Amino acid sequence: MSDQIVTRFAPSPTGYLHIGGARTALFNWLFARGHGGRFLLRIEDTDRARSTPEATAAILKGLDWLGLDHDGDVVSQAAGAARHAEVAHEMLAAGRAYKCFATQEEIAEFRETAKAEGKSTLYQSPWRDADPASYPDAPFVIRLKAPRTGSTVIADAVQGDVTIRNDQLDDMICLRSDGTPTYMLAVVVDDHDMGVTHVIRGDDHLTNAARQIQVYEAMGWDIPVFAHIPLIHGPDGKKLSKRHGAVGLEQYQAMGYPASGMRNYLARLGWSHGDDEFFTDAQAKEWFELDGIGKSPARLDFKKLENVCGQHIAVSEESALLHEIDAYLAAAEKNPLTDTQRQALLAALPVVKGSAKMLPQLLEKAHFALTTRPIEVEEKAAKALDDVSRGILSELTFALQRANWTREDLEAAAGDVASAHGLGLGKVAAPMRAALAGRAATPSVFDMMLVLGRDESLARLSEKAT
Repeated sequence: MSDQIVTRFAPSPTGYLHIGGARTALFNWLFARGHGGRFLLRIEDTDRARSTPEATAAILKGLDWLGLDHDGDVVSQAAGAARHAEVAHEMLAAGRAYKCFATQEEIAEFRETAKAEGKSTLYQSPWRDADPASYPDAPFVIRLKAPRTGSTVIADAVQGDVTIRNDQLDDMICLRSDGTPTYMLAVVVDDHDMGVTHVIRGDDHLTNAARQIQVYEAMGWDIPVFAHIPLIHGPDGKKLSKRHGAVGLEQYQAMGYPASGMRNYLARLGWSHGDDEFFTDAQAKEWFELDGIGKSPARLDFKKLENVCGQHIAVSEESALLHEIDAYLAAAEKNPLTDTQRQALLAALPVVKGSAKMLPQLLEKAHFALTTRPIEVEEKAAKALDDVSRGILSELTFALQRANWTREDLEAAAGDVASAHGLGLGKVAAPMRAALAGRAATPSVFDMMLVLGRDESLARLSEKAT
C-alpha cells in the first residue's frame, strides 16, 4: 500500500447530493488534505437506468460550492466495466470464483424449500465445485467462491473490529449473465486501481465491507483502512428525511447558508476536537483524525448551524462574502446585483456582517446600501415620520451640512438636535432610519451615513424632511 493517503468520494448520480453525502465527502477531503494526500472523485454510474447527467452535474456543483476540490479527473465507474469483467475472469481462472448456471426460478425454489425447512435461505450454488466438463451451453454468472467457514473481520477505524461469520455471507455475483459487473465488484476494483488507502463512508455500507474484503483477499490485494461513519439523524433522532426540511446540499445554498459555515458545521456533525465548535478550514485539516469520529448517529441542529454560519460571516473577508452572495442569488434564482450595488454592498459589509447568521439576513441589513432614491419606506418605519419628526429631520439635515463627516461629529450634531427638543438620541434615530433605509430595523444610523457618504446621506434625509 502506498505511503501517501488516498481517499475518495463515490456518489451515485441518481439524484441530488444529500447532506449526508456532503459530510462524507468533507471527511474524506479533510483527511486527505490534512495528511498531504489525494482526494479523488468517482461517479458510481453503473445503474444506467437511474443515473443522469443532471444528477452528476448537481453533485459536482454541490462539491464546488462547498469548496471540496478533488485531485485528477472525475472517474466514471461505468467506463471501467471491461476492467471489472477482467478481474472477475482473473478470479475465475485462479479458482477463486466459479461459473453458476442456476436460473432465477431455481434460486427462488431453493429459497422457498430452505424457508419451509427452517434452514438458511442464503443461496448455495450446486455449481460451486462442479466439473467444467458438466457445464451446459447456457447463460451463467460468475460468483465469488467465498469461504464457508470461519469469519471475516472488518478492522474499522470508527466502529472497531466488526466480525461477520462467513456462513452468513453467500457467494456473491461478480459478473452478471450479460457480462456486466455488479456494484460490489466494481467498487473494489476501482478502489484498488485508484490506489485508495482509506475508505471513509456511511455505516450503511458496513455489511458490504465484509463481502468486499473477500474480493480483496481473492485477488491478493492490500485491504484499505475502512472507516464507517454513523448516519445523520434529524432533530427528533430519526433518520434524516425530507420531513426534517432541506436534505439536498443545493437547498442549503439556495437558503443562504455560507459554504464556510456549512463546512465547519458538517465537520462537527459526528466528529469532535475537544470542545471546539468554531474553527477555520486550516484548523479542521490539521485536527481531523478518524479517531475523533463518534459511533452514534449525529443530530442535525439548525440553530447550531445558523450560529456557526453567523460566526463565519462575521470573520469572512468582504470580497469572499461578495462572491458567496453572488452564488447564493444565482442558486436561489434571484436577480443578480448590479455593478453599482456590488460596490455599495462591498462598502456596507464591514458594518453589517457581524450581526447576520445567513446571507438573506446580511442582504436585508445591507438594504440601505442597495436601495436607491426615492427611498421606499416600509409601514413600520413610516410611523416614525410624523410631522414633528420631519421637522426635526429638516433641522438635522441643516446641522449635518456643516459637520465634518466623522462618526464623532455626526453623533455630536444629532445629539445637539435631540437635546434642543428634549429628546434622547433614540427618538431622533428612528426617523433617520426611515429616511436613510426605509426600514425600522437597520445598522447604526451613523454607520449607514459613513457608508453612504455625505451627499447621499443628506439627499435621503432632505427627501423625507418637511
